[in-house]
Amino acid sequence: MGQVCYNPRETLRQRMAIDVRPSPIAGTWYPGSPGALADSVDRQLAAAKVVALEGEIVGVVAPHAGHVYSGHVAAQAFRCLQGLAPEVVCVVAPLHQLHAAQVLTTAHEAYGTPLGEVAVDHALVDRLAQTLEQQADIHLARVRQDREHALEIELPFLQRTLTQPFRLLPVMLRDQNRQTIEATGRALAAVLSGLPAILVASSDLSHFFPVAVAQRLDAELLARLEAFDPAAVLSAEEEGVGFACGRGAIAAVLWAAAGLGADRVRLLGYATSGQVTGDESSVVGYGAAVVYRSSAS
Repeated sequence: MGQVCYNPRETLRQRMAIDVRPSPIAGTWYPGSPGALADSVDRQLAAAKVVALEGEIVGVVAPHAGHVYSGHVAAQAFRCLQGLAPEVVCVVAPLHQLHAAQVLTTAHEAYGTPLGEVAVDHALVDRLAQTLEQQADIHLARVRQDREHALEIELPFLQRTLTQPFRLLPVMLRDQNRQTIEATGRALAAVLSGLPAILVASSDLSHFFPVAVAQRLDAELLARLEAFDPAAVLSAEEEGVGFACGRGAIAAVLWAAAGLGADRVRLLGYATSGQVTGDESSVVGYGAAVVYRSSAS
């Protein structure tokens, strides 16, 4: 690419728009036009059950397949956030592509979706990077023009449920070992403490098993999630009893949420891709949950 030249007559808004991460999935993983995307997300949210919680929401767990496959499950998590106005949303997702770094974030100033731009809170990114370095000797790598879908796929739901623009703290995990994941969760709790913030863990469940096997594996993973046991979520795959491609994201969010005072997880929904495709010989599992601080605590 050639050098970018700036016109001094450009507005600040135009210059900032140059550093927006371009969406690699709009028009494929979800609708590409603003109207169609808003309508699709709103329909899925409207169909989701309203859940009464006795406590304060700290985070949610949502799947990250294409909206046509898992959007109705994700909507059950995001419906819990409808009407909230956090200043910051931290989305923690796996990184499905190869990368040498353990923990990553974006170098862009914002994420772009058809519904508009979501500004990245680089002051918080800097604090997270410093905390990870100091507490765990983990370098937070900053990447440009990544193609990771698991983080972006959650943004349209946030854009349609929250009542005001929010700043994004994006985190992508390539390393799934406990030391890295727990350190990330504790670092997130440290940098988000005292802020009006919501955590989002992005993860699908089992991949490409017959539906009966998938349901058994997913039930075990979800039981460990509901028990608020991040270490058990991480170890499920090693034990051969459960699987989640974003198990690190789920565990990191649980450790972070615990550090922020959360003490309960409520499961909200479960489905498989077979319910959409009609093929139950090889399915992907999807689950939704809310993490909260109970009123009794």
